[in-house]
Amino acid sequence: MSEDTYRLESAYNWLRTHPQQVDAAGAGAAAVFMFLVAFLAAGDSAWLLASLMTGSLVWRRTRPLLSALGVSAFGTLIVISGDSSALLPATVVALVSLYSVSAYGPTWAGWAGMGVAWLAGSTVMLYQDLLGADALLGLGFLSAVLFGTWALGRMRHLRLRDELRLHERARLLESEAEQQAQLAATAERARIAREMHDVVAHSLSVTISQADGGRYAAQHNPAAAITALETIAATGRQALADMRALLGVLRDDSTQQLTPQPDTEAISDLVEQVRGSGLTVELEVLGESVLLPAGPGLAAYRIVQESLTNVLKHAGPGATAWIRVVWLTEALEIRIEDDGRGAGATPATPGSQGLIGMRERATLYGGQLEAGPRQGGGFGVRAYLPYGHRP
Repeated sequence: MSEDTYRLESAYNWLRTHPQQVDAAGAGAAAVFMFLVAFLAAGDSAWLLASLMTGSLVWRRTRPLLSALGVSAFGTLIVISGDSSALLPATVVALVSLYSVSAYGPTWAGWAGMGVAWLAGSTVMLYQDLLGADALLGLGFLSAVLFGTWALGRMRHLRLRDELRLHERARLLESEAEQQAQLAATAERARIAREMHDVVAHSLSVTISQADGGRYAAQHNPAAAITALETIAATGRQALADMRALLGVLRDDSTQQLTPQPDTEAISDLVEQVRGSGLTVELEVLGESVLLPAGPGLAAYRIVQESLTNVLKHAGPGATAWIRVVWLTEALEIRIEDDGRGAGATPATPGSQGLIGMRERATLYGGQLEAGPRQGGGFGVRAYLPYGHRP
């Protein structure tokens, strides 16, 4: 953009945003002209009234009704004065006032202004004997001029109303965009919180279980203690990597390495990891596997992970867990059950954070999750995730 264009655009914007200053400058210049003419005419009161009438246009856009009343009052005084030399400038000012009240005032004010202007104009023409022989032609011309002025003002009124609607719509769209951004940020924070809960809870449960086992095995079976320490180290490294991946999304780092999230194919690795902690886990997969999107696949993995974490924490020693992954025609069904004492533990109740997170994951992708004590002891979780749902 050139400097001249920038200056012109800046001037135009200033004129649009300062209507009263612009009207004051124009009306002031016209009023000064009227006053000088009145002074040269030996102080003719009609020209002085015409200058005051012109000064009323200062508020033609900001207070159109007040401006129109001022123009009408001074115009009436000019007619009463009987000086026909001031009628022409008074008529021009009256037409500007009619346009202004039609454009910037309410609709009824525009109609009322046109009616008052026609009545005043026809009265003046009759009073000054300006109609001549063909009165109908004169009144028709007056009506056409007044109607044309009113129509121009009305068009301006409709255009301003449309601009106001567009500005309001843009404001609402901007507000909606901000709300959507806030909702998206809230959802992302909730997702990260769920991921961190799953990673930390599972990793700490495995670590604690291995540490307890290794402490007792160190006295009698050093090899088992070494295996436990290796499992603890591997679990810690995996947890650290997962935490770095989660916290990495909170930083603006274009060079960070992104790794794929675990899915249903990683469930077997998860089971092997849990088995290494000493828990007996049996995995059964039925049906032909389906390639799930990243979201449902991660949800399935996290549900199994959280369920096994609860088994490690609450099932007690000697417990056995069963995982059944069934690929149905339209959905994936996952069952995780154990025969321990987890049903009576407070953290495994349906109101716990872990179960709430699992239920939220299933609901997010159009699925369902049921959790509760099993008949005969233990705890069970059943998740149902449809294939074709998109959040």
